[in-house]
Amino acid sequence: MANPSALETLIDLAQRDSDAIAKRLGSALKAVEEAEQKLVMLDGYRDEYVRKLDAAQMAGITPFAYHNFVAFIGKLDNAIIGQREVIKHAQYKADMEKKAWQESERKRLSYRTLNERAASEALALENKRDQKLMDDHAARGARYKQR
Repeated sequence: MANPSALETLIDLAQRDSDAIAKRLGSALKAVEEAEQKLVMLDGYRDEYVRKLDAAQMAGITPFAYHNFVAFIGKLDNAIIGQREVIKHAQYKADMEKKAWQESERKRLSYRTLNERAASEALALENKRDQKLMDDHAARGARYKQR
């Protein structure tokens, strides 16, 4: 079994690793949230332009203006498709960071468990030594009284 200072060093390194991964996970989750907000904004723009097109058609619209509306809505549709891909990629990255953080935490906790077990074993050994010393002392005292 490794000595306690080596385990403490491993625990410290695992904690730093876990903290760094947790920061990356936070950034990845923020990127997902921002990408989703951008999609909501794009969907909103698209809905607004569809309403404007409907209103323009009711009021009467030139073929040129109609073509411009449809072309712009098509560009928004492409942007929405692209943004969904951005979200998918950001979510994948967040999932990978979450798995890495969970693995890092598992490692850190296993080191801590090993350290606690080693401390417990050391305490038990020390208690056993103390008990043996007390038993030896009591036995000597009993032999001394018998003389």
